[in-house]
Amino acid sequence: MERTIRNAPTILLGGALVVAAALILALTAHLTFIGDCWEFLMNRRDLSADALFKPHNEHIVVIPVLIEQLFLRLFGMTSATPEYVLLTIGELGTACLLFVYVRRRVGPWLALFAAALLLFLGPAFEVLLWTFEICFVGSAFFGLAMLLALERGDRRGDIVACVCLVICFGFSSLGIAFAVAAAVAVLTGPRESWLRRAYVVAIPVLLFAIWYAGWGHDAESHLTLRNVLASPRFVVESMAVALGSVFGLGTNPLGGSADPVWGRILLVALVLAVVYRQYRRPGFPVTLWPVAAGAAANWFLTAFNEMPGREPAASRYQYIGCIFVLMILANLLKDVRLSRKALVAGAVITAAAVMTNVVVLKDGKNFYQELATLTRSDTAALEIARPTVDPEFALGPEVAGTPTLVDISAERFFTAVDEYGSPAYTPEELAQAPEPGRRQADIVLSKALPLATDTLLGAYKRRGAAGCVLASGEGAPPEVAVGPGVTRIEVAPGPQASFSLRRFAEGEYPVTTAGSPGGAAVLLTIPRDEAPQPWHLHVEASQTVRVCPPG
Repeated sequence: MERTIRNAPTILLGGALVVAAALILALTAHLTFIGDCWEFLMNRRDLSADALFKPHNEHIVVIPVLIEQLFLRLFGMTSATPEYVLLTIGELGTACLLFVYVRRRVGPWLALFAAALLLFLGPAFEVLLWTFEICFVGSAFFGLAMLLALERGDRRGDIVACVCLVICFGFSSLGIAFAVAAAVAVLTGPRESWLRRAYVVAIPVLLFAIWYAGWGHDAESHLTLRNVLASPRFVVESMAVALGSVFGLGTNPLGGSADPVWGRILLVALVLAVVYRQYRRPGFPVTLWPVAAGAAANWFLTAFNEMPGREPAASRYQYIGCIFVLMILANLLKDVRLSRKALVAGAVITAAAVMTNVVVLKDGKNFYQELATLTRSDTAALEIARPTVDPEFALGPEVAGTPTLVDISAERFFTAVDEYGSPAYTPEELAQAPEPGRRQADIVLSKALPLATDTLLGAYKRRGAAGCVLASGEGAPPEVAVGPGVTRIEVAPGPQASFSLRRFAEGEYPVTTAGSPGGAAVLLTIPRDEAPQPWHLHVEASQTVRVCPPG
C-alpha cells in the first residue's frame, strides 16, 4: 500500500498521458494537412540540399523536412493521421521529460501538476493540434533532454547533451535558446571543466553557423530597431501571457480571445513573492540560471522578429513559453517541501486550469476543422477541374478563402497526387461536406475550369429555340440546371439582368458573372470536368430571360 502511495504521481502521470493522447487524437481525427505543411508537401519532396536546408521563415527545418519525406514514402498523402500520431508522441515525451526535470527539484507531486498543465495546454492549441509544429515540439523535447543529460555532470551525459542539442537545432531555430541555456549550464559548473565541456555547445553552434552561412542568411527577417527597442516590454508581456496560460487564465474560454490581464497579475504576484523570499532567504539555486537564460533568449529573439501574428499571445508561442515558466518556477521552489494542504490546493488549481484549457483546446480544434474543410474542398475543386485547369493556377487567398494554401498550384499538386495520393474530398464527399467548404469549392471551380461568358449585344430573339426554358418571368423556377458546353442566355429588352451560379453550395449562389444588359444574349461556357453534378443558374431580372441548352 505504501509503495502504491509513493508511486501515485507516476501512476497518475501515466493516466494523464493516456487521456491526453486519446483527447488529442480524437480532436485531430478529421483534420488534414494545413497551412505551412503544404510548403513541405509541394516544394520539398526531394533530397536536394535546398529542400533540406532552405529556411522556412527564419527557421532551420532539416529534421521536419526529413520526417515529411519519410512519411510521404511510407504512408502517402491521403491522410495526415500518421503525422498527428508522431506529433502526439512528441508531446507526451516532452511532458515526461518536464516531469523528470521538475521532480528533481520539487518532488513528484508538483512534477505531476506541471506535466498535466503542459499536456492540456489549450492556449497552445496551434502546437498541440497542428502537425507542422513538430518543429517546436521536437526542439522542446531534445532541448529538455539536453538539460537533463548535462545535469549528470559526466562525459557520457555531456556526449548525449551534445547530440540532443544538435538534433534540437535540426528541428527549429529554437535551438538557439537551448544553446544559450547549455552554455550557462556549463559556465555555472566548475571552472576547470569549462574547456573540457565546451564542445557540448561549440559543435551544435558551429553546425548551425555553417547552415546559416550557406542558407540561413537568406531567411526572412523582421529585425528592426523598433523591435529591439520595444523588446523589454514584449518580453515582460510574454512572461505574463505564459503564466496566465499555464494556470488556465490566458484565454477566455467563452470568447476564445487572449486575455493577458490575469497573467500580469500573476507575474506581479510572482515577483513580489520572489523579493520576499530573497529578503527571508537570500540566494537562488544555480540550476535556475540556465533556464532563465534560455527563456530570456527565446523571448528576446521572438521580440526582435515581432510582426502581425507574432504577438506575445500568439498560440504557438505558449507551448515553449509555458515550459520555460514551469521550469523557472520549479527552480524557484527548489527544495521547498509543501504541506499536504498546499498539495491539495495545487491539485485543485491544476484541475481547474486543465478543465478551462480543454475548452480552449476544443475551440482550437474547431478553428483547424474549418481550415481542414476548406483545404479538402479547395483541392477537390482542383481535381474536378483537372482536364482544363491552367497548370499555374494557384489557390491564393482571393480564390481559396484562406491564406493557408498559397503553396498549392495545380501542376505541383497533381504531380504530388499522382505519386502519393490525394487528401481532397471526392465529388461525392464534397457534396456532403460542411457548407463553407462547398461554397468555396464552387468559387475555386469557377476560376479553375474556368467558367466564361461572352455578351452578344442586341442578339435577343423574340422566339426561343427548342429546349429553351424560362429563368425569369411568370412561372419561372428559382434556378435552372446547366451542364458542360455553351449555354445561351437570352435577356428580353429591359434593365440589366444579373446571373449567379452554384454547384455544390446550398441556399446561395457564390459564383457571380457580369450579367447582361436588356436585349442581349450571353454565351455561358462551362468546360467538361470530373464531377457529375450540374451547375445551377439563378437569374435576377424584371423581364423575361430564357436559358437555352447547348445545341
